[in-house]
Amino acid sequence: MKRLLLAGVGLMTLGLASALAADLPARMPTKAPAYAPVYNWSGWYLGINGGYGFGRSSWTDTLTGGFDADGGLLGGTLGVNWQSGPWVFGLEGDGAWSDMRGSTAVTCAVVNCETRNSWLATFRGRVGHAFDRVLPYVTGGLAVGDIEAGVVGFGHDSSTQAGWTIGAGVEWAIAGPWTAKVEYLYTDLGTMSCSVASCGGAGPVDVDFTANILRGGINYRFGPTM
Repeated sequence: MKRLLLAGVGLMTLGLASALAADLPARMPTKAPAYAPVYNWSGWYLGINGGYGFGRSSWTDTLTGGFDADGGLLGGTLGVNWQSGPWVFGLEGDGAWSDMRGSTAVTCAVVNCETRNSWLATFRGRVGHAFDRVLPYVTGGLAVGDIEAGVVGFGHDSSTQAGWTIGAGVEWAIAGPWTAKVEYLYTDLGTMSCSVASCGGAGPVDVDFTANILRGGINYRFGPTM
């Protein structure tokens, strides 16, 4: 009887051990998952950009109203970033050929009045908050460009103007040192004085120019990425 009891206890012990073994995971983890480095936005970069400007010009004599002066832009970019934690601070300059232009004959004192912008440059600060490989940012600073105004088919007066710009955008890492961005800028080049010979009217005419610019760009970064 004693031997039978011992044999029964042994069988129960083996059964319990087998049940516990069956509940254990088939394979225990051998190492922690690899750590993915955070993208580093610091360093210099060079790029190209292009887009479209929805401009607006006003002639401030008593007969000519405001009118659209739209067109494309294409240019280059040079900038530098400094990253501190998730915050990215930068300086950026760009210059672009511009084909923003427009004219009106509805309320113009002469046959057809035209305003053109043939080049535009900006020098801006940038502040962004990085989400690893994605960088939304705000930007603002100096805008410099030309305003040309006159009667279509006759002379035009031209003036290099210094104004201001402000906007926002988002940049993201594509692969390696390459990044892409989309950006909006509002730009105000102020007011120039157009002579009677070029713009007509009873005296010199003040001509202003503003633009809402939407553009994209590709940058090549020379700084660290990880």
